[in-house]
Amino acid sequence: MNTRSMIFTLYGDYISHYGNKIWIGSLIRLLNEFGHNDQAVRAAISRMNKQGWVQAEKQGNKSYYTLTERGVDRMEEAANRIFKLKPEEWDGKWRIFMYSIPEEIRSIRDELRKELVWSGFGTMSASTWISPNDLEKQVRQLILKYEIEEYVDFFIADHKGPSESRRLVEKNWDLEEINAKYEEFIAEYSRMYMIDKSKIAKGQMTDAECFVGRAKLVHEYRKFLFVDPGLPDELLPDKWLGGHAATLFGEYYKELAEPASRFFESVFEDGNELTNKDTSYDVMNHPLLMD
Repeated sequence: MNTRSMIFTLYGDYISHYGNKIWIGSLIRLLNEFGHNDQAVRAAISRMNKQGWVQAEKQGNKSYYTLTERGVDRMEEAANRIFKLKPEEWDGKWRIFMYSIPEEIRSIRDELRKELVWSGFGTMSASTWISPNDLEKQVRQLILKYEIEEYVDFFIADHKGPSESRRLVEKNWDLEEINAKYEEFIAEYSRMYMIDKSKIAKGQMTDAECFVGRAKLVHEYRKFLFVDPGLPDELLPDKWLGGHAATLFGEYYKELAEPASRFFESVFEDGNELTNKDTSYDVMNHPLLMD
């Protein structure tokens, strides 16, 4: 697993609930559990610092890394999608984002495309993107981030046919391929869930192992953010497996949550005051864990 991607996972699922800041020593210790060496962790966090996801600061002889505003926004957006308990109700509208970005700033165009895919847009053509979801906030942030006001247009529109809206979905997203990925996830992780559930019940799984298991679970499930646009129920095929995968993820996450958090806190408090923890956050009050 890529070191940088695992750091994003740890920030999203753990560090963001503890003041968004962590000592590099604690981060290294946590990543060691996954087989990442010290040099790889330092190189990855340095790269994230240069890219504007985190900000470095010195306290005495210790280096800390805090999520920037951009990083916080990305973590919140990812968490809202990963832990969404049910799809939002569709208002029947389509969001259309169009751009004509000059060749001399094509690097911005390339980055913009990645961001649009992440947010759940589908591409109708090279410069026309579409989504049924309310993504106005994300669009505004992208326009400001890349300073492309003069090159873009954004519409909220009705689809008047001649085909149905589901046909429009088929043109812009390969739902069969996404469904196949969900099927693979369900097959692999339902088996792992039963094994780990049995181990935990028998006291045969350590807190550290639960921490690794939970991080890997979130890391793997997070990949669907890059392929699944999160379409409303009305636009999904009848045998859509996204809901089944979400239920499995939630149950597995619930099983690992408490011991995993215990291990994280034991490492985190070596370099950070645990009073930095968000007092409104309790892992057992997470929506996924509530009966």
